[in-house]
Formats: sequence, C-alpha cells, structure tokens
Amino acid sequence: MTKLLGVLIAGSCLLAGTTARTQTTAQKESTTHVISNQDVDLLRKDLRSQRKQLIAANLQLTDTEAAKFWPVYDQYIAELISINDRKFGLIQEYADNWGKMTNEQSLSFIRQWVDMDIEIAQLRQKYVPKVAKILEGKKAATFFQLDRRIAMMIELQVSSQMPLIQEQDHQ
Repeated sequence: MTKLLGVLIAGSCLLAGTTARTQTTAQKESTTHVISNQDVDLLRKDLRSQRKQLIAANLQLTDTEAAKFWPVYDQYIAELISINDRKFGLIQEYADNWGKMTNEQSLSFIRQWVDMDIEIAQLRQKYVPKVAKILEGKKAATFFQLDRRIAMMIELQVSSQMPLIQEQDHQ
C-alpha cells in the first residue's frame, strides 16, 4: 500500500500544478489556453503509466492471469480514455469560460460532468464480468477497488482545483 500512496502523491502533485494554472487563468478571465494540449498529453500519459504501475504493484497476478488480464485492462483503459478525453475538454471549456458563464451554461456544465461520471460507472459495470472471467472474485474486486481509488484521487485533485461556478459572481 505504501507504493500506492507514493505514486498517487506523485500523480496528484503533477495534476495539482496543471489544474492550479487552470484556476489562476480562470480567475483572471483569460481567453488563452494555459494548459497546452502537449502538457495535457504528457500529464495523461504519465498518469496512465502510473495507474498501470499501481495496479501491477498491488494486484498479485500469476503469469497466466497476467497474460489474460492486461489485454482486457488495455481495452478498459482505451474506453476510459475516450470518456476522459471529453472530460478534459469540458474542464478546459470551463476554465476558458469561467467568469462569463450564465445560469444555463452552468447547468449544462454540471449535467455533462455528471453524465460522464455515469458513463464511467457503466463502463466499470460492463467490465466486471469480463474481469471476473479472468480473475477469481477477490482479485477482480481488488482490481476495481484499486481502479476506483486511483480515479477518486485524480477526481478529488481536479475538482478541488476548479473554482466554484458561484465564485465567478464575486470577482
């Protein structure tokens, strides 16, 4: 578990720097992108790599299990990336428009955010039986626990760095 904590802290620090710049930019009502696509791509590749390392370090698989599990994991992550690409786009749009959002835009933002949360939960549900065919119940459950922990740490870091919508009225 110490490995898990160390890598999560490192990932959170990387994420904190990028999202803090987003918050500062939003508060200044800048119309430029502070987070370049290249920055986001590098950050996300690093987080994906760390995520896989965390799973590997904490999910004790036999060679046979690993040979079957990792291709399914890669499929899962590919589908998760698709959702997260839209989520990062939504965050960037939020940062670009913060300070200028109407009530309708604010509600649209939060609906889209919640819809993506639902999509991620549905994706996990879709993969539970797939992983359970490969791994015994305890190992399958452990994988999803690890996956959720990592996702929640990232989500907490991102959410805590985003200024609240209502604050745009109090600039």
